[in-house]
Amino acid sequence: MSAESAEGKLLNHSPGSPTVLRILLGTQLRRLRTEKGISREDAGYSIRASHAKISRLELGQVSFKQRDVADLLTLYGVTDPAEREPLLALAKQANAPGWWHKYGDVLPPWFEVYIGLEGAASSIRTYENQFVPGLLQTPDYARAVIELAHEKAPRVELDRRVAVRTTRQGRLESGLTLWAVIDEAVVRRTIGGSEIMRAQLAHLLDLTAERNVTVQIMPFDRGGHAAAGGPFSILRFPEPELPDVVYMEQLTSALYLDKPADSDNYLEVMDRLSIQAEEPKETRRFLERLLSR
Repeated sequence: MSAESAEGKLLNHSPGSPTVLRILLGTQLRRLRTEKGISREDAGYSIRASHAKISRLELGQVSFKQRDVADLLTLYGVTDPAEREPLLALAKQANAPGWWHKYGDVLPPWFEVYIGLEGAASSIRTYENQFVPGLLQTPDYARAVIELAHEKAPRVELDRRVAVRTTRQGRLESGLTLWAVIDEAVVRRTIGGSEIMRAQLAHLLDLTAERNVTVQIMPFDRGGHAAAGGPFSILRFPEPELPDVVYMEQLTSALYLDKPADSDNYLEVMDRLSIQAEEPKETRRFLERLLSR
C-alpha cells in the first residue's frame, strides 16, 4: 500500500487516529532508512537530533516536525513531490491532539502513547494478575485502584483520572474486541470494600455476555503458568502495515515491543494461558459462585 492510499484509509479512523498515523509514518520512515542502509545516528545528525529520537519517531511515540520529515525524506532519496507530499501531509495530521490530551495534567507521556494505541486497536488480548483490566472496571473500583497509587491526590484529580478510565471504556462500544485472562487473585482480592468489589464482580459477569468481550479466570489450582513474568497486553490493529504491539506497564514507565520476534513470543504465551485457564463458560460459573456467597 502506498503512503497516499494508507493516508486516505486512515483519515476517518477512530479517536486513536493521530497515534495510528504516527506509527504508520514512522514505519514508512524506518523502511526508507533501512533500504538506504542509513544508521539511526546518521539520520539523527541530519535533523540535529540523537539516534534515540529517530527510534522514537520510527515507533510513533513522539510528534513529527514537518521540517524533520522533509529533511529525512531528502536524506533517504525521496525527492519526487508526488512521493513526498502524502508523507508530509501524513506528518501534519499525525500531530493532531487526541481526546486524552485535555487530561495531560494527570497522564504521563508514556501512558498517553498507550491510550492512543488502545483507541486505534481492533483487538486487545491481556493478562492481569492484580487488578481487573481497566476497560472492565466500574467507576468505584477504578477510583479505589487509582487511590492506591495516588492516595494524597485531591478529589478533583481523582475524578479526572477516573474520567480518563471510563472514557477509554467507550472503545468496547465502538468495535474493540477484548480477550482477558485474569488470575483468580484478582477476583478474590477485595478492592475498595466488599460492596464495591461485589458490584465489580457483577459488572464483570455482565460483560462476559457481550460478544466482543471474552474473560477467562486462571484458577489457583492450575499452579504455575506461562505468564510468570507478570501482566501484559497485546494490541492488534486493522491496518496490515502496523505491527502488533506488546505493552507492559511498570511503576513509572512502560515497555512497548513491536518486533515480530517479541510479539510472536508473547502471543504464544497468551495462547498457552488461554488453554490453561477456565473456559469462558466455566468462568461465568466461577463468577456466579463468588457472587452467590
